Amino acid sequence: MSARSIAHVVKYDPLMTVKLLRHLQQHKHRSQQHDVVEVEQIIMILGLETTLNKVSAKPLAEEILGRDNMSALVYLLKTAHRANIASSYAFDWAVRLHDLHFEEIRIAALLHDIAEILMWCFAPDKMLKINNLQKLDKTMRSVTAQESILGFSLNQLQLELAVKWKLPQLLITLMDDNSSTLQRVRNVALAVNLARHSANGWSNAALPDDYEGIAKLLHLQTEDIMNIVGANKQREELKSYY
Repeated sequence: MSARSIAHVVKYDPLMTVKLLRHLQQHKHRSQQHDVVEVEQIIMILGLETTLNKVSAKPLAEEILGRDNMSALVYLLKTAHRANIASSYAFDWAVRLHDLHFEEIRIAALLHDIAEILMWCFAPDKMLKINNLQKLDKTMRSVTAQESILGFSLNQLQLELAVKWKLPQLLITLMDDNSSTLQRVRNVALAVNLARHSANGWSNAALPDDYEGIAKLLHLQTEDIMNIVGANKQREELKSYY
């Protein structure tokens, strides 16, 4: 095992990534002048043995939810998968924009919906109610449904958690959609939106706005964006199938 091999597993797991970040922030050495976000760098700073012994992979989500909440586990896994899709988009666009710190962008997109993942773990009943509300009214915005059931939005919870956990300020900014005037934040927000809106196929009514926003970000045409993300390819495959 090496720092790279461990990082290759951890950096695709939103829960383990945020757990590793929290541990580093809590045990940050005085000589560390700059915040570190990249998973492999964190493991190298902590040391492989410390990482394996102090940053446990437990408790497992399956154990927290138990057999009675299998539907919530499915939604949790879908959310984690969606986070990985978003991180891939954000990474690709950061490279296209010649952002030298593309891994920071990737991590921010991966953790953008960490509060949602945690709520599926620890408040599955309420999350299922939110999901049912949106199924009954497909025009209802996620924030409206969340505030109706929880009394607050998941984005508000996430920012509170990020501050409480003392996550790097850079990461907090990149995960905050309210800072969308910044190009790097727009990158993350657009990647997260595209992953969410395309999760069930490429027919979501919000996708044209996503394509337009991404086109402005990358200085390309909307048609180019649809080709880059694979929307056109899937549509052609569906046409040939039917």
